[in-house]
Amino acid sequence: MRGTSAASLEQVARAFEPVLQAAGDDASTLGAQLFAVVDALDSSGSLRRALSDPSRDGDAKAGLASGLLAGRVDPRVVDIVSAFARARWSAEADLTEAVEQVAADAVLAGAQSAGLLAQVEDELFRLDRTLVGQRELRRALTDRSATSENRTALVRRLIEGKVTAPTQQLVERAAATPRGRTMATTLALLGRLAARRRQRLLAAVSTASPLTEAQVTRLRSLLENAYGRQIQLNIALDPQVLGGLRIQVGAEVVDSTVLARLDDARRRLAG
Repeated sequence: MRGTSAASLEQVARAFEPVLQAAGDDASTLGAQLFAVVDALDSSGSLRRALSDPSRDGDAKAGLASGLLAGRVDPRVVDIVSAFARARWSAEADLTEAVEQVAADAVLAGAQSAGLLAQVEDELFRLDRTLVGQRELRRALTDRSATSENRTALVRRLIEGKVTAPTQQLVERAAATPRGRTMATTLALLGRLAARRRQRLLAAVSTASPLTEAQVTRLRSLLENAYGRQIQLNIALDPQVLGGLRIQVGAEVVDSTVLARLDDARRRLAG
């Protein structure tokens, strides 16, 4: 999602953030209701077009959304869906994707309120790593020829009792309604949303051998100095990594030797 749609998502999500913070643990319920709105948009092309049509008046579209949802969902959900309808979208599919992203972020906000956000982020990462070597299982989790119920049952057998409730809610949702994405793609997106909610960049680190606590601390310091922000490290063992470390921050792959040179330069400048 880019351009006008990305700007609309950012604007609406920013305005909704104080609502999520005030909702506390109840934010996860708002997320579940927003996911239901996503399902409605997915199932009705005419509704998607009506709410995303750039030629229609924004207030008229917001009134349509409010009329459909009022009394059926939380008023806070009515407000944000109306705001989404009032915004402008480059493509009708972008509206659905935007609502879905804010729904997931609402579940993560509920986890944050409950003090579980860091654990949820770690669980999502570990599940992604578990699936790396299991091609058939990855395929089955988003197999479009299987029913939604079967995919949900499969993922429930895989994670039930092993993860927190927010993680289970998000992963079951990903399996039930993959919307053309692989499970790995969805888990990566959820991980980025969780990291952003913690106001940290997410750094995926692959290492040929385990890192000591001191090495982890130094690596985090190097990255935070390089990027000027807090860094959340997700570390995985991969014997095939050359040079000891592979570090990816967003779409950027970082050479650990470059970080070392940056650190040396910083120490020399500091005297």
